[in-house]
Amino acid sequence: MENTPSSLFHGSNIPVISPEIIVRGFYKDFGYGFYCTQYEKQAQRWALTKKSGHVVSVYHYVPDTKLKVLSFNTMTEEWLDFVVACRRGVEHEYDIVEGPMADDQIWDYVEDFINGQITREAFWVLVKFKSPTHQIVFCTERSLQTIQYERSYSL
Repeated sequence: MENTPSSLFHGSNIPVISPEIIVRGFYKDFGYGFYCTQYEKQAQRWALTKKSGHVVSVYHYVPDTKLKVLSFNTMTEEWLDFVVACRRGVEHEYDIVEGPMADDQIWDYVEDFINGQITREAFWVLVKFKSPTHQIVFCTERSLQTIQYERSYSL
């Protein structure tokens, strides 16, 4: 994302007025933290995966140039290696990480690559035609200060 203020969205089963760094559950694409997206429809899809209550929370985001940010504009070799490391539980030193999301289908391809069932080249052929996704994870308490809750709505 650019260094300009923007809106971010988070899909959940409840309004998330005070975001927290989540450090439990399965390892995620970019490690533990609070995940948002710049795509409202993607946050709506996240909310609809919840068993009850389908809520999208909206935040005002103002980037802070003092934070350590890692940004992937597209799926690259570096992105793939970073996602694999994070999904394996390797910690990183970034305050914020953003880039494409490894959805369930893409994650299946990542696992096939990890297990040696497909080559790197085959991975890139398989993910080439996936629709664009975006995620931004706030990994530190300091990074959470860059977002301000605006509102929530139910689906």
